Amino acid sequence: MSTLQAITLDQVVDTDRYPLSDPGSTEARAVVARARRELAEVGCTVLPDFIRPELHEVLRQECAALAPHAYFDVETVNVYNIDVDTELPEDHPGRRTFERGNAFVARDRIPGGTLISRLHTHESFQRFVADCFGLPRLYELADPLSGLVLNVVRPGMEHPWHFDTNEYTVSMLTQEAEEGGSFEYCPNIRSAEDERFDDVRSVLDGSGTPQPERLPLRPGDLQLFKGRYSLHRVSPVRGGLARHSAIFAYSERPGVIGSVARTRQLFGRALPEHLAAEGRAVRGDRLLD
Repeated sequence: MSTLQAITLDQVVDTDRYPLSDPGSTEARAVVARARRELAEVGCTVLPDFIRPELHEVLRQECAALAPHAYFDVETVNVYNIDVDTELPEDHPGRRTFERGNAFVARDRIPGGTLISRLHTHESFQRFVADCFGLPRLYELADPLSGLVLNVVRPGMEHPWHFDTNEYTVSMLTQEAEEGGSFEYCPNIRSAEDERFDDVRSVLDGSGTPQPERLPLRPGDLQLFKGRYSLHRVSPVRGGLARHSAIFAYSERPGVIGSVARTRQLFGRALPEHLAAEGRAVRGDRLLD
């Protein structure tokens, strides 16, 4: 049983700074306004110490206990997570490959009583996140494996450049690496209408603009991110500690489920829900996955 089951969300979240249950308050409106401004300008915002500092160690321990359940595999991938043998033009950025050595604990391995699971499904949290993104509401990703995950990047590994399947990504660092493991991203490098392959290729080659941003993150910080349109990565982790981060996946539309191929990449398996959704996945764009 989680050590957090007996305490309320208000005791977990610093509701003096982030009043989840009082969206009309002056404090809440100020937080939401700042988040919306930063998301519009740079595609990302960070809410420091969203989890009360006295619970940071509880958060770390809960997620560290989940880490051994992560599916780990070293695989050759590209930024679009499509088959690396896909026929593409010679100068296409999808021809550039990387070794993906990170691991994920799937949603069905995360108990409902854990802090990250309780946050993910809590109505006040979802409403707050939707407000920050300027949306009337958000839906939990319908995917039974990737709707909520713990990302584990072991020493010597990295999560290379990629785009997210879901438009809106909400994450929280739960354990820092001793060295490395920085979150780097290129804000709004593509749009729903334009892949901007030239800009993506430029980042991968390190040949000019745009230059990636590096975002300082601490355990307990809440990060809101437009990962569908911003190229991003976790740089190589060094030292003796893995980097752990919880990823809360939401969508503007109900029914979003990942492709069979990508699901197998991330979790080593696919479920009947993925097979049933193949070919009729809910998407708001025609971008490469």
